[in-house]
Amino acid sequence: MEEVRELIRSIEQRQLAPVYLLMGEEPYYIDRISEYIGSHVLTEAERGFNQAVLYGKDVGVDDIVAQAKRFPMMSEYQVLIIREAQHLSRTIEQLVSYVENPQPSTVLVLCYKYKTLDKRKKLVKALKANGCVVFESKKLYENQVADWIRKVLLGSGFKISHKASALLVEYLGTDLSKIANELDKLKIVLPEGSEIGPQDIEDHIGISKDYNNFELKKAIASRDISKATRIIKYFGENPKDNPFVLTISLLHTFFAQLLQYHGLDDHSPRNVASALRINPYFVSEYQTAARHYPMKRVSAIIGVLREMDLKGKGVGSTSLSHQDLLRELLYKIA
Repeated sequence: MEEVRELIRSIEQRQLAPVYLLMGEEPYYIDRISEYIGSHVLTEAERGFNQAVLYGKDVGVDDIVAQAKRFPMMSEYQVLIIREAQHLSRTIEQLVSYVENPQPSTVLVLCYKYKTLDKRKKLVKALKANGCVVFESKKLYENQVADWIRKVLLGSGFKISHKASALLVEYLGTDLSKIANELDKLKIVLPEGSEIGPQDIEDHIGISKDYNNFELKKAIASRDISKATRIIKYFGENPKDNPFVLTISLLHTFFAQLLQYHGLDDHSPRNVASALRINPYFVSEYQTAARHYPMKRVSAIIGVLREMDLKGKGVGSTSLSHQDLLRELLYKIA
């Protein structure tokens, strides 16, 4: 993310802003930037007297301002990091007067996670008008995460196959912090320059490369009932690692996208990838599925998935075992 790189570069060059507002739905970059400021602005010796971390749920705006107006001890700067600043949402506008006249020797970092401040409000306008940084960390779409994984690994001297990155996204979703933690594990155990493949994911993260929702979706898309049956048998034997709700959710997303695919006038790979918000690598899977499942059948399957979702939650039926739910699901889809 170029904006993050530029922000880190400015900190490295000691072009420090008096206040950093780090906000947004994606906490990963908020954590990374605040951690970088916390470990690079001051030396280790300076941090003892000149760096503090406060929590928005425990302090008020007056406490923050009082701490921010202190002078550093034997240091050019003091760093004040406010974690969970979103808990100050009702009073955070009171920081306007401080932002308009900030303490030059203080670097104040506001970590405002999972939401954003209204950019029309006085505080955001004051921050921008007074040389402060307003950074918005936006949630990535699922189809963007695989590319993010590739770039992160490339920066560390690693590569990753399409299938391996798809496995990570399938099981970890769009939570960049969780994904980054798993990538760190792989970077420790694998030699630099390696291409991470599905076997590495299975060996070091514990996600089966052959028996997973990604492979089940692929088998159903190509109507490979034999393979799909083997996978759901494995799921039934390992219910904790393969929750029914995850399988239903992934298949519902797939068939909803397949319905959208049928409605497209332009079925070129580029247009399909853009319209469905998927990685171009997986377009062929939708092309194959479209040949096996016409639009009317896809609509019926979406209804089946909703019905099975309710059954999985124990609604409107006797409690079925995980194995029985999966068998009924495959029977009704195939």
